[in-house]
Amino acid sequence: MVRNRVKRRLRAILATRLDALPEGASVVVRALPDSATASFSELEADVSGALGTALSKAAR
Repeated sequence: MVRNRVKRRLRAILATRLDALPEGASVVVRALPDSATASFSELEADVSGALGTALSKAAR
């Protein structure tokens, strides 16, 4: 049940950010155990930070 809640939250967060990714980009999200107790806003901040880091590395 917790796993499904985390999965739904991550899908919702990523759905709003897919337009920021370059065409043809693939994203793999792995939820660590602490994700089960994280709030939606904490997950959102973590995903935003990780995508920002990935995009800046890809631009190099």
